[in-house]
Amino acid sequence: MPGLSTLGSDPGLQRLLQSLTHVQGKVEGQQNDFSFLNTLFQSRDFEALLKVHSIVSAHMEQDPSPVMYTAAALSLDISEELRFMMPTPENLELLRLLNSPHIRALLSSHDRVANKEFSPRLPEVESDFEEEDQSLKVVQLVKNEEPLGATIRLEEKTGQIFIARVMIGGAADRSGLMAVGDEIWEVNGISVRGKTPDEVVQILSNAVGTITFKLVPADLDLRPPKDSKVRMKAHFDYDPFEDKNIPCREAGLPFQRGDVLHIVNMEDPNWWQARREGDRNCRAGLIPGRLLQERREAVRQGRTANGGVHRDKPSKSPQKSRWGSFRSSKKNAKTRKVMYQAHQNDEYDTREILTYEEVVKVLPRPGRPRPVVLIGPPGVGRNELKRRLIASDPDMYRSTVPHMAYDTTRQRKNVEIDGKDYHYVSRQVMEAEIQNNKLIEYGEYRGNLYGTHIDSVRAVVQAGRVCVLCVQPQALKLLKTSDLQPCVIYVKPPPLDRLRETRTAANAKSTHDPSSSRTFSEEELQEMIISGKIVEGLFGHYFDFILTNDSLQQAYSDLMNICHMIQTEPQWVPAAWVR
Repeated sequence: MPGLSTLGSDPGLQRLLQSLTHVQGKVEGQQNDFSFLNTLFQSRDFEALLKVHSIVSAHMEQDPSPVMYTAAALSLDISEELRFMMPTPENLELLRLLNSPHIRALLSSHDRVANKEFSPRLPEVESDFEEEDQSLKVVQLVKNEEPLGATIRLEEKTGQIFIARVMIGGAADRSGLMAVGDEIWEVNGISVRGKTPDEVVQILSNAVGTITFKLVPADLDLRPPKDSKVRMKAHFDYDPFEDKNIPCREAGLPFQRGDVLHIVNMEDPNWWQARREGDRNCRAGLIPGRLLQERREAVRQGRTANGGVHRDKPSKSPQKSRWGSFRSSKKNAKTRKVMYQAHQNDEYDTREILTYEEVVKVLPRPGRPRPVVLIGPPGVGRNELKRRLIASDPDMYRSTVPHMAYDTTRQRKNVEIDGKDYHYVSRQVMEAEIQNNKLIEYGEYRGNLYGTHIDSVRAVVQAGRVCVLCVQPQALKLLKTSDLQPCVIYVKPPPLDRLRETRTAANAKSTHDPSSSRTFSEEELQEMIISGKIVEGLFGHYFDFILTNDSLQQAYSDLMNICHMIQTEPQWVPAAWVR
Protein backbone atom coordinates (compact mmCIF):
# COMPACT_ATOMS: atom_id res chain seq x y z
CA MET A 1 0.00 0.00 0.00
CA PRO A 2 1.42 3.44 -0.89
CA GLY A 3 2.80 5.34 2.10
CA LEU A 4 2.70 2.37 4.46
CA SER A 5 6.47 2.28 4.76
CA THR A 6 6.55 5.87 5.97
CA LEU A 7 4.32 5.19 8.96
CA GLY A 8 5.49 4.77 12.51
CA SER A 9 5.81 1.40 14.13
CA ASP A 10 2.44 1.56 15.93
CA PRO A 11 0.88 -1.88 15.24
CA GLY A 12 -2.66 -0.67 15.86
CA LEU A 13 -2.37 2.00 13.20
CA GLN A 14 -0.92 -0.48 10.71
CA ARG A 15 -3.80 -2.92 11.32
CA LEU A 16 -6.29 -0.11 10.83
CA LEU A 17 -4.84 0.79 7.42
CA GLN A 18 -4.74 -2.85 6.36
CA SER A 19 -8.39 -3.28 7.37
CA LEU A 20 -9.36 -0.22 5.36
CA THR A 21 -7.69 -1.70 2.24
CA HIS A 22 -9.36 -5.05 2.87
CA VAL A 23 -12.92 -3.70 3.09
CA GLN A 24 -12.56 -1.15 0.31
CA GLY A 25 -13.70 -3.61 -2.41
CA LYS A 26 -16.29 -5.42 -0.31
CA VAL A 27 -18.56 -2.66 0.96
CA GLU A 28 -20.50 -0.01 -0.88
CA GLY A 29 -19.19 3.48 -0.69
CA GLN A 30 -17.73 6.33 -2.64
CA GLN A 31 -14.08 6.20 -3.58
CA ASN A 32 -13.62 9.73 -2.18
CA ASP A 33 -14.61 8.51 1.31
CA PHE A 34 -11.97 5.79 1.28
CA SER A 35 -9.38 8.24 0.00
CA PHE A 36 -10.25 10.68 2.79
CA LEU A 37 -9.95 8.01 5.48
CA ASN A 38 -6.74 6.70 4.01
CA THR A 39 -5.21 10.19 3.98
CA LEU A 40 -6.42 10.90 7.52
CA PHE A 41 -5.06 7.68 9.01
CA GLN A 42 -1.66 8.24 7.39
CA SER A 43 -1.33 11.86 8.48
CA ARG A 44 1.25 12.83 11.09
CA ASP A 45 -1.37 14.67 13.17
CA PHE A 46 -3.47 11.54 13.51
CA GLU A 47 -0.43 9.46 14.42
CA ALA A 48 0.57 12.00 17.09
CA LEU A 49 -2.95 11.98 18.56
CA LEU A 50 -2.90 8.21 18.66
CA LYS A 51 0.40 8.24 20.56
CA VAL A 52 -0.98 10.73 23.08
CA HIS A 53 -4.06 8.53 23.53
CA SER A 54 -1.88 5.48 24.14
CA ILE A 55 0.26 7.25 26.74
CA VAL A 56 -2.75 8.68 28.59
CA SER A 57 -4.47 5.29 28.54
CA ALA A 58 -1.39 3.63 29.99
CA HIS A 59 -1.25 6.16 32.82
CA MET A 60 -4.96 5.85 33.51
CA GLU A 61 -4.47 2.16 34.20
CA GLN A 62 -2.08 3.08 37.04
CA ASP A 63 -2.81 4.91 40.27
CA PRO A 64 -1.37 8.39 39.64
CA SER A 65 0.14 10.19 42.60
CA PRO A 66 1.14 13.87 42.74
CA VAL A 67 4.79 14.86 43.10
CA MET A 68 3.80 17.30 45.84
CA TYR A 69 0.65 18.49 47.60
CA THR A 70 1.50 22.14 48.27
CA ALA A 71 2.51 23.61 44.92
CA ALA A 72 0.79 26.91 45.72
CA ALA A 73 2.75 27.28 48.97
CA LEU A 74 5.98 26.45 47.14
CA SER A 75 5.18 29.16 44.58
CA LEU A 76 4.77 31.73 47.37
CA ASP A 77 8.05 30.65 48.99
CA ILE A 78 9.90 30.98 45.68
CA SER A 79 8.37 34.42 45.11
CA GLU A 80 9.55 35.48 48.57
CA GLU A 81 13.07 34.23 47.81
CA LEU A 82 13.12 36.04 44.46
CA ARG A 83 12.40 39.36 46.17
CA PHE A 84 15.71 39.00 48.03
CA MET A 85 17.72 38.04 44.96
CA MET A 86 19.38 40.20 42.36
CA PRO A 87 16.76 41.82 40.05
CA THR A 88 17.96 40.14 36.87
CA PRO A 89 15.56 39.97 33.89
CA GLU A 90 15.13 36.23 34.42
CA ASN A 91 14.30 36.64 38.13
CA LEU A 92 11.81 39.44 37.42
CA GLU A 93 10.13 37.42 34.68
CA LEU A 94 9.78 34.36 36.94
CA LEU A 95 8.43 36.54 39.76
CA ARG A 96 5.83 38.04 37.38
CA LEU A 97 4.74 34.60 36.20
CA LEU A 98 4.41 33.14 39.70
CA ASN A 99 2.33 36.13 40.84
CA SER A 100 -0.01 36.08 37.83
CA PRO A 101 -3.61 35.15 38.78
CA HIS A 102 -3.76 32.38 36.16
CA ILE A 103 -0.69 30.55 37.50
CA ARG A 104 -1.92 30.95 41.08
CA ALA A 105 -5.32 29.54 40.16
CA LEU A 106 -3.70 26.65 38.31
CA LEU A 107 -1.48 25.73 41.28
CA SER A 108 -4.40 26.07 43.70
CA SER A 109 -6.47 23.71 41.56
CA HIS A 110 -3.53 21.29 41.41
CA ASP A 111 -3.33 21.21 45.22
CA ARG A 112 -7.06 20.59 45.59
CA VAL A 113 -6.87 17.66 43.20
CA ALA A 114 -3.66 16.35 44.79
CA ASN A 115 -5.24 16.43 48.26
CA LYS A 116 -8.44 14.83 46.86
CA GLU A 117 -10.63 17.54 48.29
CA PHE A 118 -13.24 16.56 45.74
CA SER A 119 -13.72 12.99 47.06
CA PRO A 120 -15.02 10.86 48.59
CA ARG A 121 -18.58 12.06 48.66
CA LEU A 122 -19.71 12.27 52.24
CA PRO A 123 -23.00 10.55 53.13
CA GLU A 124 -26.03 12.51 54.18
CA VAL A 125 -26.40 13.07 57.91
CA GLU A 126 -29.48 13.21 60.04
CA SER A 127 -30.57 16.63 61.19
CA ASP A 128 -32.84 15.65 64.10
CA PHE A 129 -30.85 15.64 67.34
CA GLU A 130 -31.95 14.27 70.67
CA GLU A 131 -31.11 17.49 72.50
CA GLU A 132 -33.20 20.16 70.81
CA ASP A 133 -32.10 22.84 73.25
CA GLN A 134 -28.47 22.55 72.13
CA SER A 135 -27.02 24.11 68.98
CA LEU A 136 -25.08 21.18 67.52
CA LYS A 137 -23.01 20.92 64.39
CA VAL A 138 -22.06 17.81 62.49
CA VAL A 139 -18.54 17.55 61.08
CA GLN A 140 -17.40 14.77 58.79
CA LEU A 141 -13.75 14.12 58.04
CA VAL A 142 -12.22 11.48 55.81
CA LYS A 143 -9.67 9.34 57.62
CA ASN A 144 -6.58 8.42 55.62
CA GLU A 145 -2.88 8.06 56.40
CA GLU A 146 -2.74 11.71 57.48
CA PRO A 147 -3.54 12.44 61.16
CA LEU A 148 -6.78 14.33 61.77
CA GLY A 149 -4.76 17.23 63.15
CA ALA A 150 -6.53 17.93 66.45
CA THR A 151 -5.98 17.13 70.13
CA ILE A 152 -8.57 16.81 72.89
CA ARG A 153 -8.76 17.51 76.61
CA LEU A 154 -10.99 16.39 79.48
CA GLU A 155 -12.80 18.77 81.82
CA GLU A 156 -12.47 16.67 84.96
CA LYS A 157 -15.27 18.37 86.93
CA THR A 158 -17.92 17.86 84.24
CA GLY A 159 -16.51 14.93 82.27
CA GLN A 160 -16.83 16.88 79.02
CA ILE A 161 -14.40 16.35 76.11
CA PHE A 162 -13.24 19.46 74.26
CA ILE A 163 -11.05 20.21 71.24
CA ALA A 164 -7.80 21.39 72.84
CA ARG A 165 -6.04 22.54 69.68
CA VAL A 166 -6.40 22.35 65.92
CA MET A 167 -3.13 21.82 64.05
CA ILE A 168 -2.76 24.45 61.37
CA GLY A 169 -2.74 22.88 57.92
CA GLY A 170 -4.13 19.54 59.15
CA ALA A 171 -7.33 17.87 58.00
CA ALA A 172 -9.41 19.41 60.81
CA ASP A 173 -8.06 22.89 60.07
CA ARG A 174 -8.57 22.56 56.30
CA SER A 175 -12.19 21.56 56.84
CA GLY A 176 -12.83 24.90 58.55
CA LEU A 177 -15.45 23.18 60.72
CA MET A 178 -13.58 22.39 63.94
CA ALA A 179 -12.34 24.97 66.42
CA VAL A 180 -10.57 25.09 69.75
CA GLY A 181 -13.16 24.86 72.53
CA ASP A 182 -15.71 22.81 70.57
CA GLU A 183 -17.28 20.16 72.85
CA ILE A 184 -17.40 16.65 71.41
CA TRP A 185 -20.70 14.84 71.97
CA GLU A 186 -20.42 11.86 69.69
CA VAL A 187 -17.92 10.14 67.41
CA ASN A 188 -19.54 7.93 64.76
CA GLY A 189 -22.71 7.72 66.85
CA ILE A 190 -20.84 6.75 70.04
CA SER A 191 -21.35 9.10 72.97
CA VAL A 192 -18.12 10.27 74.59
CA ARG A 193 -19.74 11.43 77.82
CA GLY A 194 -17.88 9.87 80.75
CA LYS A 195 -15.06 8.58 78.58
CA THR A 196 -11.39 9.42 79.00
CA PRO A 197 -9.35 11.08 76.23
CA ASP A 198 -7.52 7.77 75.68
CA GLU A 199 -10.83 6.00 75.11
CA VAL A 200 -11.90 8.67 72.60
CA VAL A 201 -8.57 8.33 70.80
CA GLN A 202 -9.14 4.57 70.64
CA ILE A 203 -12.55 5.13 69.02
CA LEU A 204 -10.91 7.36 66.41
CA SER A 205 -8.16 4.79 65.83
CA ASN A 206 -10.69 2.03 65.17
CA ALA A 207 -12.74 4.15 62.77
CA VAL A 208 -12.43 3.50 59.04
CA GLY A 209 -13.27 5.88 56.20
CA THR A 210 -15.52 8.76 57.20
CA ILE A 211 -15.54 9.96 60.82
CA THR A 212 -18.64 11.88 61.95
CA PHE A 213 -18.42 14.24 64.93
CA LYS A 214 -21.31 15.86 66.76
CA LEU A 215 -20.00 19.05 68.35
CA VAL A 216 -21.25 21.92 70.49
CA PRO A 217 -19.63 25.00 68.91
CA ALA A 218 -17.22 27.02 71.01
CA ASP A 219 -17.51 30.73 71.58
CA LEU A 220 -15.97 32.72 68.75
CA ASP A 221 -13.54 34.49 71.07
CA LEU A 222 -11.91 31.13 71.87
CA ARG A 223 -10.78 30.57 68.31
CA PRO A 224 -7.04 31.22 67.90
CA PRO A 225 -5.62 33.54 65.28
CA LYS A 226 -4.14 32.11 62.10
CA ASP A 227 -0.59 31.78 60.84
CA SER A 228 2.09 33.95 62.44
CA LYS A 229 5.32 34.97 60.71
CA VAL A 230 7.75 34.23 63.57
CA ARG A 231 10.86 32.16 62.80
CA MET A 232 12.91 30.60 65.57
CA LYS A 233 16.31 28.93 65.49
CA ALA A 234 16.35 25.88 67.78
CA HIS A 235 19.21 25.42 70.21
CA PHE A 236 18.37 21.82 71.19
CA ASP A 237 17.33 18.52 69.61
CA TYR A 238 13.74 17.33 69.98
CA ASP A 239 12.05 13.97 69.39
CA PRO A 240 8.32 13.96 70.24
CA PHE A 241 8.30 10.16 70.66
CA GLU A 242 10.72 10.55 73.58
CA ASP A 243 8.59 13.27 75.20
CA LYS A 244 6.28 11.80 77.83
CA ASN A 245 4.38 15.06 78.32
CA ILE A 246 3.44 15.94 74.74
CA PRO A 247 -0.37 15.89 74.27
CA CYS A 248 -0.08 13.73 71.12
CA ARG A 249 3.19 12.18 69.99
CA GLU A 250 1.94 11.65 66.45
CA ALA A 251 1.24 15.38 66.22
CA GLY A 252 4.77 16.31 67.33
CA LEU A 253 7.42 17.84 65.08
CA PRO A 254 10.96 16.45 65.44
CA PHE A 255 13.87 18.82 64.81
CA GLN A 256 17.57 19.20 65.41
CA ARG A 257 19.72 21.89 66.93
CA GLY A 258 20.26 24.66 64.42
CA ASP A 259 17.01 24.08 62.49
CA VAL A 260 14.97 27.18 61.65
CA LEU A 261 11.32 26.69 62.62
CA HIS A 262 8.31 28.64 61.37
CA ILE A 263 6.18 29.16 64.50
CA VAL A 264 2.64 29.35 63.13
CA ASN A 265 0.77 29.46 66.45
CA MET A 266 1.95 30.51 69.94
CA GLU A 267 -1.42 30.74 71.72
CA ASP A 268 -0.53 27.89 74.07
CA PRO A 269 2.68 29.02 75.84
CA ASN A 270 3.60 25.39 76.59
CA TRP A 271 2.99 23.87 73.15
CA TRP A 272 3.62 25.84 70.00
CA GLN A 273 2.64 24.78 66.50
CA ALA A 274 5.47 24.94 63.99
CA ARG A 275 6.84 23.78 60.65
CA ARG A 276 10.47 23.36 59.69
CA GLU A 277 11.40 26.26 57.43
CA GLY A 278 11.26 25.11 53.84
CA ASP A 279 9.21 21.99 54.67
CA ARG A 280 6.47 21.55 52.07
CA ASN A 281 4.22 19.65 54.48
CA CYS A 282 1.22 21.93 54.97
CA ARG A 283 0.40 20.49 58.43
CA ALA A 284 2.05 22.05 61.47
CA GLY A 285 3.39 19.98 64.36
CA LEU A 286 3.62 20.43 68.12
CA ILE A 287 6.86 21.55 69.76
CA PRO A 288 7.53 22.59 73.35
CA GLY A 289 7.15 26.33 73.88
CA ARG A 290 10.02 28.44 75.13
CA LEU A 291 8.69 28.70 78.68
CA LEU A 292 8.17 24.95 78.99
CA GLN A 293 11.56 24.08 77.51
CA GLU A 294 13.40 26.56 79.71
CA ARG A 295 11.79 24.98 82.77
CA ARG A 296 12.89 21.57 81.54
CA GLU A 297 16.44 22.79 80.99
CA ALA A 298 16.46 24.34 84.46
CA VAL A 299 15.55 20.98 85.98
CA ARG A 300 18.08 19.16 83.77
CA GLN A 301 20.87 21.51 84.80
CA GLY A 302 20.03 20.95 88.47
CA ARG A 303 18.67 24.32 89.48
CA THR A 304 18.29 24.71 93.20
CA ALA A 305 15.20 25.94 94.98
CA ASN A 306 16.59 29.46 95.30
CA GLY A 307 17.22 29.73 91.57
CA GLY A 308 20.89 28.82 91.42
CA VAL A 309 22.38 26.40 88.96
CA HIS A 310 25.60 24.44 89.17
CA ARG A 311 27.35 23.98 85.85
CA ASP A 312 30.76 22.57 85.08
CA LYS A 313 32.95 24.90 83.11
CA PRO A 314 36.45 24.16 81.82
CA SER A 315 39.24 26.04 83.49
CA LYS A 316 41.45 28.37 81.49
CA SER A 317 45.14 27.72 81.30
CA PRO A 318 47.42 30.76 81.58
CA GLN A 319 47.64 32.81 78.42
CA LYS A 320 51.22 32.26 77.25
CA SER A 321 50.79 34.35 74.13
CA ARG A 322 48.66 37.24 72.99
CA TRP A 323 46.09 34.77 71.60
CA GLY A 324 45.60 32.85 74.85
CA SER A 325 44.32 29.27 74.81
CA PHE A 326 41.22 27.25 75.58
CA ARG A 327 42.04 23.87 77.06
CA SER A 328 39.95 21.57 79.18
CA SER A 329 41.04 19.56 82.18
CA LYS A 330 38.77 17.32 84.17
CA LYS A 331 41.05 17.57 87.20
CA ASN A 332 41.04 21.36 87.20
CA ALA A 333 37.40 21.87 86.27
CA LYS A 334 35.75 24.51 88.45
CA THR A 335 32.13 24.84 89.47
CA ARG A 336 30.45 28.13 88.70
CA LYS A 337 27.22 29.20 90.35
CA VAL A 338 24.92 31.43 88.29
CA MET A 339 22.20 33.13 90.25
CA TYR A 340 18.73 33.62 88.83
CA GLN A 341 16.14 35.78 90.54
CA ALA A 342 12.72 34.39 89.62
CA HIS A 343 10.88 37.59 90.54
CA GLN A 344 12.82 39.63 88.01
CA ASN A 345 11.37 37.92 84.95
CA ASP A 346 8.34 35.83 84.05
CA GLU A 347 10.60 33.49 82.06
CA TYR A 348 13.99 32.05 82.80
CA ASP A 349 17.04 34.03 81.90
CA THR A 350 17.67 33.02 78.28
CA ARG A 351 21.27 34.19 78.53
CA GLU A 352 21.93 31.12 80.66
CA ILE A 353 19.21 28.76 79.39
CA LEU A 354 19.00 28.91 75.60
CA THR A 355 16.16 27.16 73.80
CA TYR A 356 15.01 29.27 70.86
CA GLU A 357 16.27 32.44 69.18
CA GLU A 358 14.08 34.53 66.91
CA VAL A 359 15.69 34.99 63.50
CA VAL A 360 14.96 36.82 60.26
CA LYS A 361 16.36 36.44 56.76
CA VAL A 362 18.39 39.42 55.53
CA LEU A 363 20.20 40.31 52.33
CA PRO A 364 23.98 40.86 52.24
CA ARG A 365 24.90 44.46 53.04
CA PRO A 366 26.51 46.18 50.04
CA GLY A 367 29.97 47.43 50.95
CA ARG A 368 29.83 45.94 54.47
CA PRO A 369 30.70 42.23 54.25
CA ARG A 370 30.16 40.04 57.28
CA PRO A 371 33.30 39.09 59.26
CA VAL A 372 34.15 35.38 59.32
CA VAL A 373 34.92 34.05 62.80
CA LEU A 374 36.55 30.63 63.14
CA ILE A 375 35.96 28.83 66.45
CA GLY A 376 37.28 25.47 67.57
CA PRO A 377 39.50 23.60 70.01
CA PRO A 378 43.28 24.17 69.88
CA GLY A 379 45.03 22.19 67.16
CA VAL A 380 41.93 21.62 65.01
CA GLY A 381 43.36 23.69 62.14
CA ARG A 382 41.62 27.07 62.37
CA ASN A 383 44.77 29.13 61.84
CA GLU A 384 45.77 27.13 58.76
CA LEU A 385 42.30 27.60 57.28
CA LYS A 386 42.52 31.31 58.01
CA ARG A 387 45.95 31.52 56.38
CA ARG A 388 44.76 29.74 53.23
CA LEU A 389 41.61 31.85 53.01
CA ILE A 390 43.51 35.15 53.21
CA ALA A 391 46.17 33.91 50.77
CA SER A 392 43.48 32.97 48.24
CA ASP A 393 42.47 36.64 47.79
CA PRO A 394 44.39 39.18 49.93
CA ASP A 395 42.34 42.04 48.48
CA MET A 396 39.12 40.48 49.74
CA TYR A 397 40.09 38.68 52.96
CA ARG A 398 42.00 40.53 55.66
CA SER A 399 43.13 39.95 59.21
CA THR A 400 43.09 42.59 61.95
CA VAL A 401 46.04 44.59 63.19
CA PRO A 402 46.52 43.74 66.90
CA HIS A 403 46.97 46.29 69.67
CA MET A 404 50.00 46.30 71.92
CA ALA A 405 50.67 48.20 75.15
CA TYR A 406 54.41 48.29 75.80
CA ASP A 407 56.63 49.45 78.65
CA THR A 408 60.36 49.92 79.05
CA THR A 409 61.03 46.19 78.68
CA ARG A 410 59.70 46.10 75.15
CA GLN A 411 60.44 49.05 72.88
CA ARG A 412 59.19 49.23 69.32
CA LYS A 413 61.55 47.65 66.83
CA ASN A 414 62.84 49.75 63.97
CA VAL A 415 61.14 47.52 61.36
CA GLU A 416 57.77 47.70 63.07
CA ILE A 417 55.25 50.20 61.71
CA ASP A 418 52.47 51.63 63.85
CA GLY A 419 49.09 50.68 62.35
CA LYS A 420 50.57 47.90 60.24
CA ASP A 421 52.37 45.51 62.59
CA TYR A 422 50.65 46.74 65.75
CA HIS A 423 48.56 49.60 67.03
CA TYR A 424 50.87 50.92 69.79
CA VAL A 425 49.16 52.41 72.83
CA SER A 426 50.14 53.07 76.42
CA ARG A 427 49.38 50.48 79.06
CA GLN A 428 47.00 52.92 80.75
CA VAL A 429 44.96 53.33 77.55
CA MET A 430 44.97 49.60 76.93
CA GLU A 431 43.73 48.78 80.43
CA ALA A 432 40.98 51.39 80.10
CA GLU A 433 39.84 49.83 76.80
CA ILE A 434 39.78 46.42 78.45
CA GLN A 435 37.58 47.78 81.23
CA ASN A 436 35.23 49.25 78.60
CA ASN A 437 34.90 45.89 76.80
CA LYS A 438 36.59 47.22 73.67
CA LEU A 439 38.97 44.29 73.29
CA ILE A 440 37.61 41.05 71.88
CA GLU A 441 40.42 39.15 73.58
CA TYR A 442 43.74 40.03 75.17
CA GLY A 443 46.71 38.55 77.00
CA GLU A 444 50.01 39.49 78.60
CA TYR A 445 53.42 38.33 77.41
CA ARG A 446 56.73 39.43 78.94
CA GLY A 447 55.13 42.43 80.59
CA ASN A 448 53.29 43.69 77.50
CA LEU A 449 49.56 43.55 76.80
CA TYR A 450 48.42 42.27 73.41
CA GLY A 451 44.88 42.10 72.11
CA THR A 452 42.35 42.44 69.31
CA HIS A 453 40.37 45.69 69.45
CA ILE A 454 36.82 45.65 68.15
CA ASP A 455 37.53 48.89 66.27
CA SER A 456 40.20 47.07 64.25
CA VAL A 457 37.51 44.65 63.08
CA ARG A 458 35.23 47.55 62.15
CA ALA A 459 38.07 49.17 60.20
CA VAL A 460 38.40 46.10 57.97
CA VAL A 461 34.63 45.91 57.45
CA GLN A 462 34.31 49.61 56.65
CA ALA A 463 37.03 49.20 54.04
CA GLY A 464 34.76 46.70 52.26
CA ARG A 465 36.91 43.68 53.15
CA VAL A 466 35.99 40.37 54.80
CA CYS A 467 37.62 40.31 58.22
CA VAL A 468 38.81 36.80 59.14
CA LEU A 469 39.22 36.08 62.86
CA CYS A 470 40.39 33.15 64.96
CA VAL A 471 39.27 33.98 68.50
CA GLN A 472 38.46 32.15 71.69
CA PRO A 473 34.78 31.21 72.18
CA GLN A 474 34.43 33.63 75.08
CA ALA A 475 34.84 36.51 72.60
CA LEU A 476 31.65 35.58 70.73
CA LYS A 477 29.36 37.34 73.18
CA LEU A 478 31.00 40.68 72.46
CA LEU A 479 31.14 40.07 68.71
CA LYS A 480 27.55 38.84 68.32
CA THR A 481 26.03 41.77 70.17
CA SER A 482 27.81 44.38 68.06
CA ASP A 483 26.88 45.90 64.73
CA LEU A 484 29.33 43.62 62.92
CA GLN A 485 26.88 40.78 62.18
CA PRO A 486 29.65 38.16 62.05
CA CYS A 487 29.28 34.68 60.63
CA VAL A 488 30.54 32.15 63.19
CA ILE A 489 31.95 28.90 61.80
CA TYR A 490 32.75 26.11 64.21
CA VAL A 491 35.71 24.02 63.01
CA LYS A 492 34.95 20.60 64.45
CA PRO A 493 37.46 17.75 64.86
CA PRO A 494 36.46 14.42 63.28
CA PRO A 495 36.03 11.27 65.41
CA LEU A 496 39.16 10.18 67.27
CA ASP A 497 40.15 7.37 64.87
CA ARG A 498 39.85 9.65 61.86
CA LEU A 499 41.58 12.50 63.70
CA ARG A 500 44.54 10.25 64.51
CA GLU A 501 44.70 8.95 60.93
CA THR A 502 44.57 12.34 59.18
CA ARG A 503 46.99 14.14 61.54
CA THR A 504 49.50 11.29 61.30
CA ALA A 505 49.26 11.21 57.49
CA ALA A 506 49.78 14.98 57.30
CA ASN A 507 52.60 14.89 59.90
CA ALA A 508 50.74 17.69 61.70
CA LYS A 509 52.78 19.45 64.40
CA SER A 510 51.48 19.87 67.92
CA THR A 511 50.25 23.34 68.81
CA HIS A 512 50.64 22.69 72.53
CA ASP A 513 54.44 22.93 72.49
CA PRO A 514 55.54 25.71 70.09
CA SER A 515 59.20 25.25 71.02
CA SER A 516 59.35 21.77 69.47
CA SER A 517 58.34 20.27 66.13
CA ARG A 518 56.83 17.08 67.49
CA THR A 519 53.50 15.65 66.30
CA PHE A 520 50.33 15.41 68.39
CA SER A 521 50.42 12.91 71.23
CA GLU A 522 47.51 10.54 71.83
CA GLU A 523 46.57 12.51 74.95
CA GLU A 524 46.47 15.77 72.97
CA LEU A 525 44.25 14.23 70.29
CA GLN A 526 41.83 13.00 72.95
CA GLU A 527 41.95 16.41 74.62
CA MET A 528 41.07 18.05 71.26
CA ILE A 529 37.93 15.90 71.03
CA ILE A 530 36.94 16.67 74.62
CA SER A 531 37.62 20.40 74.23
CA GLY A 532 35.59 20.43 71.02
CA LYS A 533 32.58 18.91 72.77
CA ILE A 534 32.86 21.47 75.57
CA VAL A 535 33.06 24.35 73.09
CA GLU A 536 30.08 22.97 71.16
CA GLY A 537 28.05 22.49 74.33
CA LEU A 538 28.72 25.92 75.83
CA PHE A 539 28.84 28.07 72.70
CA GLY A 540 26.93 26.11 70.06
CA HIS A 541 24.08 28.63 70.06
CA TYR A 542 26.44 31.14 68.43
CA PHE A 543 27.34 28.89 65.48
CA ASP A 544 26.04 29.65 62.01
CA PHE A 545 27.86 26.76 60.32
CA ILE A 546 29.69 23.63 61.46
CA LEU A 547 32.69 22.59 59.37
CA THR A 548 34.35 19.25 60.17
CA ASN A 549 38.10 19.34 59.48
CA ASP A 550 38.36 15.76 58.29
CA SER A 551 40.46 16.63 55.27
CA LEU A 552 42.20 20.01 55.24
CA GLN A 553 41.70 20.46 51.51
CA GLN A 554 37.99 19.59 51.74
CA ALA A 555 37.54 21.80 54.81
CA TYR A 556 39.16 24.70 52.96
CA SER A 557 36.89 24.13 49.95
CA ASP A 558 33.84 24.07 52.24
CA LEU A 559 35.04 27.26 53.94
CA MET A 560 35.36 29.02 50.57
CA ASN A 561 31.81 27.97 49.65
CA ILE A 562 30.46 29.27 52.97
CA CYS A 563 32.25 32.61 52.57
CA HIS A 564 30.84 33.03 49.07
CA MET A 565 27.34 32.12 50.23
CA ILE A 566 27.15 34.52 53.18
CA GLN A 567 28.28 37.45 51.01
CA THR A 568 25.90 36.74 48.10
CA GLU A 569 22.77 35.01 49.45
CA PRO A 570 20.15 35.90 52.11
CA GLN A 571 20.97 34.44 55.51
CA TRP A 572 19.14 33.87 58.79
CA VAL A 573 20.39 36.23 61.50
CA PRO A 574 19.15 37.14 64.99
CA ALA A 575 16.05 39.32 64.78
CA ALA A 576 17.62 41.74 67.28
CA TRP A 577 20.16 42.75 64.61
CA VAL A 578 17.53 44.38 62.41
CA ARG A 579 15.38 46.02 65.06
